[in-house]
Amino acid sequence: MYKVMLVDDEPLILRGMSVVIDWEDRGFEIVKSAANGREAYDFLKDNAVDLIIADIKMPEMNGLELIRRIREEGVSDAYFVILSGYNDFEYARQAIRYSCMDYLLKPIDSDRLIEILDQVTESIHEKLKVAKARETIEDAYFRQSMIALLCGRYDEDDEAYVKKELGIGKEKCRFMIASVDNTESLEDMDDDEIKEIRDALSLAAEEYIGNPSCIVRDAFDYLEDHEIGIVIYDGLMNASHMNESEYLDGLCDVLNKDIDAGVVLLAGKSVDDISRLSRSYSNACVLRSFRGFSNEKRIYYYEDEVSASHNNVVLLKQNLDELITAIEQNDITRINGSVDALYLEMERAGINTDMRSMNLNYLIFQLIHLAVEQDETVDQEEILHYISENAFDATVTRGGRTHLKRFALSYAEYLIQLRRNVSRGLLAEIEREVRNNYAQNLTLRELSRKYYVNPSYLGQIFKKKYDQSFKDYLCSVRIDEAAKQLLSTDEKIANIAENVGYRDPDYFLLKFTQVMGISPAKYRKNGGMPT
Repeated sequence: MYKVMLVDDEPLILRGMSVVIDWEDRGFEIVKSAANGREAYDFLKDNAVDLIIADIKMPEMNGLELIRRIREEGVSDAYFVILSGYNDFEYARQAIRYSCMDYLLKPIDSDRLIEILDQVTESIHEKLKVAKARETIEDAYFRQSMIALLCGRYDEDDEAYVKKELGIGKEKCRFMIASVDNTESLEDMDDDEIKEIRDALSLAAEEYIGNPSCIVRDAFDYLEDHEIGIVIYDGLMNASHMNESEYLDGLCDVLNKDIDAGVVLLAGKSVDDISRLSRSYSNACVLRSFRGFSNEKRIYYYEDEVSASHNNVVLLKQNLDELITAIEQNDITRINGSVDALYLEMERAGINTDMRSMNLNYLIFQLIHLAVEQDETVDQEEILHYISENAFDATVTRGGRTHLKRFALSYAEYLIQLRRNVSRGLLAEIEREVRNNYAQNLTLRELSRKYYVNPSYLGQIFKKKYDQSFKDYLCSVRIDEAAKQLLSTDEKIANIAENVGYRDPDYFLLKFTQVMGISPAKYRKNGGMPT
């Protein structure tokens, strides 16, 4: 309902205006009847309305004075209609100077009033459309500028625009990833359910931080579907009167409130200016792998996980290299023995938690190097993701001996698959699977189990061949089929969405428009893509 305020010093006129038409039937609600301009002015200072109908001649403050003051002082931009018993053009001329919409004569003609209400409705709709279009353009520009900043390929305009939207000056900031901790709980969820989790994370973070521009989602290849990015900076903590640790603890509490699977924060290294945010973003991505070998926490700080004391640094390079060789050769007995020897040596040397993390990080990057040697086109971020996924196991101690053995054996298998180059024939099978079962909740993990291949490697070779992720490929197949059904059937759009695998019609609308550049309704109306 659009809100209306009636202003007239004659009670009978006010009562008459309230019943002359069915306001609610036209989509309007009378929220205030004021006896003079002063009463109306005081009400508008604390309340918003969409339409004001005010008499010209009133005590204390007349209609012309009312519109002049609210316009000049910025109190209200509501549509304004002057009401008078005098057909005096001078009144109308003065009112027009202050963006008066129209002029009504007493007694009020109901048909004329309805015409004005229809004009107001149409004007509001048009204003909303323009505002929405402007908001969409601004969102797209901000998204583009933020991506450029995080990827380190920005210019001065990008930096200035991001700073303006975030409300940040030259101050310390960091990029964080809010990620679902128990990824196994996501395996049985479809895309819509995972999207609901990400939406809930975004909403909770926005409410806590108070600035939606600080929340990054749907923007990067290396943000998973169940993750969002968050930018924090000194100004946020200062405004909340909390230090960084207290602020992030509060944020973590809020994010975990309604997420059963648990949420962790991966906090990239703090940088001294927004222009260096790409480094913090890269750090947060790398934390996915490091957290697999550290004690379980709610918040992982890059500084804590990666840095090691420069005093008494002990790198057990000989033991680590022995383990790396065993993994490369897929020698199970030797892998188990090398892990035992490594932990015995760490105990003998009295290595603390920081030194253990440093040794395991050395191992991780050497294993990445091994994979790249097998296939130079392998995406190192994908390997980090693989390591992160396979470094978790609720039944063993994180970073412990059994944990490392399981991971080392799994990685040895991963290297074998790289050597075999299983992409030939396998991807054709998976392509047929998608074409035949696109409406089902297909996931890369399920397909990897069915075809006995590591999910991370399958994702890599899929992206290499099709130049897109598995989810994007599945989406394109679904949208292609939806386009066919839009043109060849009279099915409702919601039914077509369900036919191709989307239970949420709004999400289908979003994906169809993203892929085709046009809404499903317009696609059907145009008989296909516009020429």
